[in-house]
Amino acid sequence: MCWSNSCPIPPDSERQIALKPQAHTGSYYAATVNDATDFAPLRGEQSADVCVVGAGFTGISTALFLSERGYNVHVVESNRVGWGASGRNGGQIIGGISGETNIAKHHGRDVEELFGAMRWAGHQIIRDRVDQYAIQCDLKFGYLDVAIKQRHLRDIEADYERLVKAEFPHECRILSKAETRDTIGTDAYIGSFLNMGNGHLHPLKLCVGEARAAVSQGATIYEQSPVLNIEHGSRARVITEHGAVTADSVVIAGNAYHMLEKKLGGIMFPVRSFIIATEPLSKETVGRINPLDLAVCDPNFVLKYFRLSADKRLLFGGRINYFGENPDFIKRKLRKKLATIYPELAGIGIDYAWGGTIGVPVTRVPQLGRVASNVFYCQGYSGHGVNVTHLAGRIMADAVAGTMEQFDLFADVKPFVVPGAQLFTKPMVALGVFYYQIKDRL
Repeated sequence: MCWSNSCPIPPDSERQIALKPQAHTGSYYAATVNDATDFAPLRGEQSADVCVVGAGFTGISTALFLSERGYNVHVVESNRVGWGASGRNGGQIIGGISGETNIAKHHGRDVEELFGAMRWAGHQIIRDRVDQYAIQCDLKFGYLDVAIKQRHLRDIEADYERLVKAEFPHECRILSKAETRDTIGTDAYIGSFLNMGNGHLHPLKLCVGEARAAVSQGATIYEQSPVLNIEHGSRARVITEHGAVTADSVVIAGNAYHMLEKKLGGIMFPVRSFIIATEPLSKETVGRINPLDLAVCDPNFVLKYFRLSADKRLLFGGRINYFGENPDFIKRKLRKKLATIYPELAGIGIDYAWGGTIGVPVTRVPQLGRVASNVFYCQGYSGHGVNVTHLAGRIMADAVAGTMEQFDLFADVKPFVVPGAQLFTKPMVALGVFYYQIKDRL
């Protein structure tokens, strides 16, 4: 799961509130990050080859790729590095790109031919970054897709056959109901798919580590600097309250918190997702419910997902029809969901609860495009953000450098605009979640 979308343009009064710099949410990740950033705000007039708006995974990945290639890159962030989706998500590294079938149909090509290696490119980028820059982010591999219905088992079998045919280099196998119970200590599932190529990590540690890496390569990062406007021209000008960056190219990577370009409004639904972190589990409990330290996720749209943290807390997430941030409400709702998987943990202490926003395009296709010849945007990963944002960073860096082949695969699939989405966001999202709840039950 990754939280990333283009939010509708709010009224001016709400926009002023949204533009006020904010501290990190009260998440487990923010409480345990090993390196808190404190980059200076943007002051005065600056010049760069590329200005990146947003210091989440997409923006930082793009900045790091460009800096490594010798570009002078300035990153402008409203709050802190990893403040949004990139520092709040479930921390699961999941292969695949949402909307693959729609993209392949648009181009009249075979899905496997088009996306085979790209599905896992983000994983390798993360591995390489962690190794090259010695980023300590609790990276582990091992992932379980679990099945609730027979149709889920059919999907699992198809995924397994596809990976075997592609000579997937990591262990993967289908587990029976009994094997699944032995692996994660619950009877909630009728089978599962073990994939040791997927994995999990501490997302905020990774994002901050990559930001430090970008700075080591010459990038400049400004925090607490909400962007007020982008002036278009042969050189674009990114304007904040106390300064501006004039650049040959701009990459908009604000995703869930982007409010700059009206033409990007209404092309994605903001769907909320929430996570709780329990108190540390005993060695006996860990040995019973997750001895292999796997990330686990079900296939529903209104899904449940969980894993262990490095200090052996259970991080448990799901989607609920709620737009607030009240930790007690989140704890109450997710405790009930947790108890459906592990009844014995119904009364366990919960130390952290937080939420964020997932960007889901109607087509489910990640949205890469331009709002001007030299102003690019990248957003909307529909739950595959940790992986795909890193691939997207490479694609955006290529596009800035003039190599458009992979960029055009996505940019040529025009986003579907939902009329009125800017005005009726919450009711429409509530209706959408209700629709998918019904669909999940079929």
